[in-house]
Amino acid sequence: MSKEIWIKADGPDDREDRKDLVINALECGITNAIVRPEDKDFSSFGNVKLVYMENGKLSDGSMYVELRKPEDQDKALALAGKCKAVILGTSEWTIIPLENMIAKFHKTDTKVFACASDVEQAKTFLTTLEKGVDGVVVTVGSGDEVRPFANLCMESADVELTPLKVTDIRPIEMGDRVCVDTVTMMHPGEGMLIGSAASCLFLVQSESEDNGYVNARPFRVNAGAVHAYVLGPEGKTSYLAELRSGKTIVLVNAEGKTRLSSVGRCKIEQRPLLILEATDGKGKYTTILQNAETVKLVGPKGAISVSKIKPGDEVYARLEDGGRHFGMKIDETITEI
Repeated sequence: MSKEIWIKADGPDDREDRKDLVINALECGITNAIVRPEDKDFSSFGNVKLVYMENGKLSDGSMYVELRKPEDQDKALALAGKCKAVILGTSEWTIIPLENMIAKFHKTDTKVFACASDVEQAKTFLTTLEKGVDGVVVTVGSGDEVRPFANLCMESADVELTPLKVTDIRPIEMGDRVCVDTVTMMHPGEGMLIGSAASCLFLVQSESEDNGYVNARPFRVNAGAVHAYVLGPEGKTSYLAELRSGKTIVLVNAEGKTRLSSVGRCKIEQRPLLILEATDGKGKYTTILQNAETVKLVGPKGAISVSKIKPGDEVYARLEDGGRHFGMKIDETITEI
C-alpha cells in the first residue's frame, strides 16, 4: 500500500493482550508491529515485521518521540534526515505540530509517522497538508479495537472524475489486450482508470455484470491494449504490459472513491480492438479497448458497453496536466496524441 500502517503492541502488561493485538492486526492487513523483545516469537503468526523499542529508539533505526510540550517538537524536527523514521506519539494531538513535521520531513529521507487511536484520526493524519504522514501507528488497547482499521489498509486518495463527450469510436487492427484479474470482487460502476495518455484515464468497469452469454467476473477488468497507462498508488501510473501478480492497483468507482487491491494475474491475448475518442471541449483524448460487448466504460448514466457507445455519449475520465517520467507525475510541457 502507498501509506504504511503499523500496530503498537508493546503497551499491555499481559502477554496475551499483546499477542491479541498482533494477531488482529495481521488479520486486518497490518504487517508491521512494535513489540517487546521478549515477544520475538510473534513472528510465527504470519509474515509480519517486528521491531523493538528501547529508550525511544527502534531496532529498525527509527525513533519514537512523545509530543507533550513545544520542546518535544523541536527534538523531533532535529531528527529530520538523521534516522529512518520518526514516530510521533501524543495523547492530545493538534494538527499544527503535525503540519510542521510534514513540511520539514518531506524534503528529507526520513519518514514521519503519527500515532492514532481511531480511524477518523488516522485519516486526518494521512491527508494533512494534502501529502499526509508516511504512515500511521495504531495505538489501541485491545484486539477488537484494531478491527475498524482494516478498511484503512485498502484506502487511497479519491480522484476527481470529469464527464467527457465521445466524438468517435471505431474498430482498428488486432492487437495485444490485457485482462487484469485482481484479488478483489468489484461492484457495478467500479473498475480501473485506463488511457492512452496519462493526462486522461478513462474509467473502465470490471466485468461485474452478467450479459446473458457470459457469467460475471467481478474480479476482472478487461483493461485495454498493452501500451495503455493504468493508475496505481500515490498517483503513479504503470503500463498495462508491466503489471504482474502482486502489484498494487487502484480501484475506482463512479463517485471517484478509491481502494487498493493487488493483481492476481494478467492475461495478454490477441484480440480485435477499437479506439475511442472523447473531448472535454478543450482537448481530445483516446483509449484503445477490446471490441467486445463485455467491455464497458462508466459515465453519468451508468456503465455502457463499447458495442453500444456512440458519439455524443458521456463517459468519465480523470484529467491532469503535466507529463510522466517512469510513472511519476512531472511538471513539463508534453503532448501525447
